[in-house]
Amino acid sequence: MNERYDIAIIGSGPAGLSAALNASIRNKKFIVFGTKEISNKLVKAHKVNNYLGFYGKSGKEIRDEFAKHLEEMNIEITEEKINNIYAMGEYFSLMANDKVYEATTIILATGVNFGKLLKGEEEFLGKGVGYCATCDAPLYRDKVVTIVAYNKHEEAEANFIASIASKVYYVPMYKEEVEVDSSIEIVNDIPLEIKGETLVSKLVLKNREIETDGIFILRDSISPGQLVPGLELDGSHVEVDRSMKTNIEGCFAAGDIVGAPYQYIKAAGEGNIAALSAVAYLDKQKRKSA
Repeated sequence: MNERYDIAIIGSGPAGLSAALNASIRNKKFIVFGTKEISNKLVKAHKVNNYLGFYGKSGKEIRDEFAKHLEEMNIEITEEKINNIYAMGEYFSLMANDKVYEATTIILATGVNFGKLLKGEEEFLGKGVGYCATCDAPLYRDKVVTIVAYNKHEEAEANFIASIASKVYYVPMYKEEVEVDSSIEIVNDIPLEIKGETLVSKLVLKNREIETDGIFILRDSISPGQLVPGLELDGSHVEVDRSMKTNIEGCFAAGDIVGAPYQYIKAAGEGNIAALSAVAYLDKQKRKSA
C-alpha cells in the first residue's frame, strides 16, 4: 500500500511554498512536488516593490529568503514531475515517472508555464501522444518515437527511449546545446501539428514532416485540464471560489494557475488560503469518520 499524505502540493513557486508553510504549521502530513531551484522566474526580477516587507529587494534576494524560510521549517521539495492526477473518491492518485503517490487533498500551484497546445495534441492524447516517456516506453518497443522537449533535463528521457525504440527523433525547444545519444536524430525545427487517423502517424513541423508511432511532449508542466481530468476551467485557468476550492472535492488551486494578476504576493496569499481550506476539509472528513 502506498503512503498516503494529507496534502499533496504540486508546484514550488510562491503559492506552493506558502501552502507548504501553512500545512506544516498545522501539523499535516504533506509533500511538495517541484524543483529545488526555487522560482526561476522570481530570480529574473531586477527589483520587486509590490511585495509587502521586501521593498527594493531583487528577485534573487527574495528567493533566498524563501529558501531560508523553508530550511528553518525543515520543508523539503520532492523533485518529481507529476504527469496525471486522478480523483479516486476518498483520495487522489498522483502519477510520477515511475512512482504513484496518494493524498487525501491536493493543491495545484503549477503556474502558467504549460504553453499553447499543438494542433491535434488534445485529440490524440492517449492515442500516441503522451507526456511521460519513461512511463509509456514499453508501448513503443521497436517503434518510431518523436520527443518534443522544452528543457535540457529531458535529454535523459530521450536517451532512455532510444534504448527501446527503433528510432528516436528529438525536437529541442530550448537554446542550450543538445547532448543526447548518437543514435538519436536531432531535429531543429518548429512543431506545428500532430496528424493521424485513429492513432498518431505524423508530426508536421515548419520545414518537414516526421512519420512516427508516438510523440512525447515534455514541458515543465501540462495544462491543468489534462493534469486533472474533469477539472473545470475558466479559459486556460482553473476555476476556483474564494476558498480556492475547485469543482472537484478535495482539490484546491492557487497562484498564477487561477488567473491574473500574476504577482508573487497574490500567489503567496492564495497559497495560504488553499492550505487553510485543505486543512478545514481534512478536519471535516476526520469528524465524519469518527
